[in-house]
Amino acid sequence: MTTWLDWALVVAGGMVGAVLRYLTDRAVQTRMARGPLAAHGFPYGILLVNVAGSALLGLLAGAATAGAASHEGYLLLGTGLCGALTTYSTFSWETLRLAERGHALLAGVNVAVSLAAGILAAFAGAGLSTALFG
Repeated sequence: MTTWLDWALVVAGGMVGAVLRYLTDRAVQTRMARGPLAAHGFPYGILLVNVAGSALLGLLAGAATAGAASHEGYLLLGTGLCGALTTYSTFSWETLRLAERGHALLAGVNVAVSLAAGILAAFAGAGLSTALFG
């Protein structure tokens, strides 16, 4: 049964995750403003938060499976923080924007790199969790 505490943990984690996503995206995009693909609007920041969030979620899920993370900790960090930190909608929007601007190849690269790196990061996080928590 879902309790008010479960809801509060997800909301608290989501608030932090959403702010972290925004700040990280802005910082990365500013830093990469002179990068090789900056003129095309490549979404470096969204790629970074999605990969980092996938790795963290893999680690947390592995810890929860091993009994090393509480239900409450998983709700706060896994569902709340990682759920708001990562963003499929912004990834989709940025990919669409690349394609609409005539950069179909970069849009494809964004899709391929985002999916491959995100899945590999989740596996790496889960593997690290297994190594740490057995």
